[in-house]
Amino acid sequence: MSDYAVVNPATGQTLATYPLATAEELEKALQTADAVAQGWARTSTVAERAGLIRRAAELHRERRDELAATIVREMGKPLAAALGEVDFAADITEFYADNAEKIMQDQPIDILGEGTAVIRRSALGVLLGIMPWNFPYYQVARFAAPNLLIGNPILLKHAPQCPESSAAIEAIYHDAGFPEGAYTNLYITNEQAAEVIADRRVHGVSVTGSERAGAAVAETAGRNLKKVVLELGGSDPFILLSTDDLDGAVQAAVEARLDNTGQSCNAAKRFIVADDLYEPFLEKFTAAMRGAKVGDPLADDTVLGPLSSLTAAERLAEQVDRAVAQGATLVTGGVRDGAFYPGTVLTDVTPEMDAYREEFFGPVGVVYRVADEDEAVKVANDTPFGLGSYVFTTDDEQAQRIADKIDAGMVYVNLVLADSPELPFGGVKRSGTGREMGLLAADEFVNKKLVRVGP
Repeated sequence: MSDYAVVNPATGQTLATYPLATAEELEKALQTADAVAQGWARTSTVAERAGLIRRAAELHRERRDELAATIVREMGKPLAAALGEVDFAADITEFYADNAEKIMQDQPIDILGEGTAVIRRSALGVLLGIMPWNFPYYQVARFAAPNLLIGNPILLKHAPQCPESSAAIEAIYHDAGFPEGAYTNLYITNEQAAEVIADRRVHGVSVTGSERAGAAVAETAGRNLKKVVLELGGSDPFILLSTDDLDGAVQAAVEARLDNTGQSCNAAKRFIVADDLYEPFLEKFTAAMRGAKVGDPLADDTVLGPLSSLTAAERLAEQVDRAVAQGATLVTGGVRDGAFYPGTVLTDVTPEMDAYREEFFGPVGVVYRVADEDEAVKVANDTPFGLGSYVFTTDDEQAQRIADKIDAGMVYVNLVLADSPELPFGGVKRSGTGREMGLLAADEFVNKKLVRVGP
């Protein structure tokens, strides 16, 4: 029986199953992608590829309602958020069409001798993408669009619970006019994925997922000398040191924690609050988390749909229960109902507890009290992760100091949920390596070829 199935987390009902690729089907996919790398990728122009990318963006918009409904069924995302994700995937895709010439143009070098030198970008070849369930379209767009623009054919292994959305993305790129083999959806096992990484026709792999998945892929990629980009977990700090609008800061904190039912790598998860603001912040934050409506993901007023699966909800509940058993205070929430989990707040978490360094992948916020800026930075950095971070302060110089001190790939000052196609996304430490989105994404899987011409 295949692991690829649509199981509606709101009801637990299995709606459809899909067979795994056979060895023969996988070999055909590799052959076809390699033929594209040796042919179309070398003969098509940047403008031609940009035109196909633009059409893919248009198809995201034309099929918006259908695409959104699919991921509501697959992973329980509230409908409004699902529609927003499709829109964002279209915007990301279009960004690379708009910036195609800038991305692929020669980069002159000021040389010490006579003559000229440029860096000329060209495709590496076939790439494997291993994508997660939490943002089925957005995650693929930020990997596929820049690489197809460059000319790197894509093999895509999506999460097993996303078989229909992954097929829908393949259909978009096919219908946009890309040749067969430029983008191929694969229903394959982890063992088959390892075989793909090792295959001589594959030149790189990008993974968004857990630390465990990233480590396993990186080990295989390293053993086979393949380039790898990893976007893994996060336990992003939200530092509040001063504000002229506490209600606004609390609202930002709640939005940053509950986006995608709390299942976002770069969600704010640890709320580090200055002593003089701690009590009023905790009171307002708790009330807002408690008031976030849990329910049918198709309802207009639902804030928190089901977690992606019953297993995910059980895992989150076990983490919270273990934190309380180790001495943390459960301020609100913490009671699972099937795959549904309410907005939950923990306090009194200390470095001796597992919760201090774990990632809570669901609507759970941990609130810390700190004396000053230095302690806030210390707590913020005392984590194995380093993806994003959020700083709220009325002091511009303080914001810049903290931005310099934070061990993270991204720092947002006085705003949340501000991801945008032009902004690079990625982290440090156990949150991974490499960048996606923005112009930097197009520099990951590319041959930066030096062309030096004498006088």
